[in-house]
Amino acid sequence: MESDITLIVDGTNHRLTVDTRTSLLDAVREQLGVIAPKKGCDHGQCGACTVLVEGRRVPSCLMLAVANDGANVTTSAGLASGGELHPLHTAFLEHDAFQCGYCTPGQICSAAALLDEAAAGTPSVVTSDVAGIPALDGAEIRERMSGNLCRCGAYVKIVAAIEDVARARGL
Repeated sequence: MESDITLIVDGTNHRLTVDTRTSLLDAVREQLGVIAPKKGCDHGQCGACTVLVEGRRVPSCLMLAVANDGANVTTSAGLASGGELHPLHTAFLEHDAFQCGYCTPGQICSAAALLDEAAAGTPSVVTSDVAGIPALDGAEIRERMSGNLCRCGAYVKIVAAIEDVARARGL
């Protein structure tokens, strides 16, 4: 069975026809040609396919495209604005926070959501003071990024890059 849907991906409106079983990841990558999100495990366990849907991070391989009809989908590429890299892109480059780079787009989308979640006061399981804005120290960042795996082991540099952006935002 097919369905006509609309997706707003990185600010561009797209109308497409999808098999109702098509994942959001496959619709974005295969039908729209937006290749920033990567297909890793295809089971929602590695985080390589992480995108932001209405500002919330999701594993796009586990989401049905039809369930996101009309949604705003932001990929790592869409975080850049007006030809300028997002501060997380810059921090990842400055810290050499990638090796093969395959997981990087998902890592950056999760990190962007992590910063917004912390700024909104959303605690994680390791937050000691749940009444205030969580301080984004290494433990807090590692916990919040635990759904994103890096097979190359660049975690130390990824945490350092996120810490830099968090500090710049006063988190």
